[in-house]
Amino acid sequence: MIFLPQDVYVKINYEYYSGRKLDYNNPVTFNDKIQWLKVYYHKDILHQLVDKYAVRSFVEEKVGSHYLNELYAVYNKPADVDFDKLPNQFVLKGVHGFHLNIIVKDKATLNLKKTKYLLNKWMYKDHYRNGKEWAYKNVKPRIIAEKYLEEFGKKVVNDYKFFCFNGKPKYILVYMERDLQDLRCYYDLNWKKLPFTIEKNNLFEGEVEKPVNLNEMIVVAQKLAQDFPFVRVDLYNINSKVLFGEMTFYPNDGRKKYIPNEYNKIIGDYLELPKIPEGQKVIT
Repeated sequence: MIFLPQDVYVKINYEYYSGRKLDYNNPVTFNDKIQWLKVYYHKDILHQLVDKYAVRSFVEEKVGSHYLNELYAVYNKPADVDFDKLPNQFVLKGVHGFHLNIIVKDKATLNLKKTKYLLNKWMYKDHYRNGKEWAYKNVKPRIIAEKYLEEFGKKVVNDYKFFCFNGKPKYILVYMERDLQDLRCYYDLNWKKLPFTIEKNNLFEGEVEKPVNLNEMIVVAQKLAQDFPFVRVDLYNINSKVLFGEMTFYPNDGRKKYIPNEYNKIIGDYLELPKIPEGQKVIT
């Protein structure tokens, strides 16, 4: 089915995974609207913003280079990666998709053969192909090496994901102990815990300490999100220093179920979709 037109494929694929029919003329839930954005919101700048290297110039322009993690190198192909020149700790990322990360805490223990195999495998990843997430279409595969981030007293740094609707942050997903327990929970902008999650999340039952510079994080997220109907802006907060992570336009491919289910509609109401470009046909 991946060879079908995007609008047809997305409609069929969404119903297959969610059990819900998609009406492009009347998308209601948040997940419905994410599918709509895949098909009808095609601003060229999205290609830049999902590219983990190209997005850096956008962040620098909007909020300043001091919000960027230190970049060691960018490589056009795996053979260009010079491990001897990298520090003992670093992170390798594929710029052209998601879940393309290798975290190196001690270079001396790194399995170079396995690492090079993974890097070469990344070059053939096409995240537009399966989910038809338009922003990833034709993004050039590359690899970047960045500074390894660590925070005092934590094995893994917290990831703060700001869900922004029509330029305004509305709530935050706090992602803790990634690659360990993989815990998550949601807060509003006043740091009040929200009573929902999505399927297969390891929900954190306790309370997360409010970042002392939460207001700064909100301002950064808003400045980066101001021109888009929806975007998730991911930030780190390393010993009270805010750093940019990435921008995501289709979280979970718009397919995960909300628990309780009514929050799919509640969150969907936050998102006011733009008009369909003139002359573009809507399938029914």
